Amino acid sequence: MSTAIKKPTAAGSPTKGGSKKGQKTTQKYIINAKQPADDRIFDPSAFATFLQQRIKVDGRTGNLGDTITVSNLGDGRIEIVSHQEFSGRYLKYLTKKFLKKQQLRDWLRVVSTSKGEYSLKFFNVVGDDAEEDEE
Repeated sequence: MSTAIKKPTAAGSPTKGGSKKGQKTTQKYIINAKQPADDRIFDPSAFATFLQQRIKVDGRTGNLGDTITVSNLGDGRIEIVSHQEFSGRYLKYLTKKFLKKQQLRDWLRVVSTSKGEYSLKFFNVVGDDAEEDEE
């Protein structure tokens, strides 16, 4: 009785289906800025135009074309649909950059609520009141 030994395949080698390079992937991201937009300190339409101008495709800004669409859903929500590889961390980076430019970075933070969804929330400042009461 002889047992056949299977050789492990390399992690990067293509399988029977071929390489992944030709496949298109569709990713959908939503940035929920409802709370700051309701308080009128955050302008979602200005943020959507900022993203359209700043997102890099193939190393060039303003090169979105058909691969990436940025749309304002209303109610403080912005949707980004990408038909190529796109990082959520890059989207978080651009959001922080916009908040810094608008001088809102001290009051708002970017939190990932679920996969592909980011939310802008206020920092909790409840601890400052408790310290003042103790004195």
